Amino acid sequence: MNSAIEYVRGDATRPQGDGPKVICHVVNDAGGWGRGFVVALSRRWPQPEAAYRRWYKERGSGSGFALGQMQLVPAEPGVWVANMVGQHGIRTRGSDHVPVRYEAIDQALNHLGDAALRLGASVHMPRIGTGLAGGRWERIEPLIQDRLVSRGLTVTVYEL
Repeated sequence: MNSAIEYVRGDATRPQGDGPKVICHVVNDAGGWGRGFVVALSRRWPQPEAAYRRWYKERGSGSGFALGQMQLVPAEPGVWVANMVGQHGIRTRGSDHVPVRYEAIDQALNHLGDAALRLGASVHMPRIGTGLAGGRWERIEPLIQDRLVSRGLTVTVYEL
């Protein structure tokens, strides 16, 4: 059983290792997709963005779109992308608003853990929640440890 997060230099859209893989990242609850890690995801696969936009459009109609929820999207055989709703709104230029919601990321990571265990998949990610969401890694890393690593999942964090 892996007991630590593995940190590597590389691109999270090109996950390393064998077997099924889930790439996770944090999305907002405002329907915005177009800055940050999502740009790299969209360059590689159109499905995660299309699924997120549909999910957002259907919000309020029983789609489950809400803070703390996770959407698992097949990207290619053996690779899924987890769109995790962990930020409330978006940060605008000159604003003090920090959109990260740690409780929502924690809840979404729990859903991700269930899905990754069901798939027998390893989990891959950039430093989620720390870019445009404005979160602090020292608050997010323990959530990953508790919700994923402690359950026996292999987790790799990619740093460009």
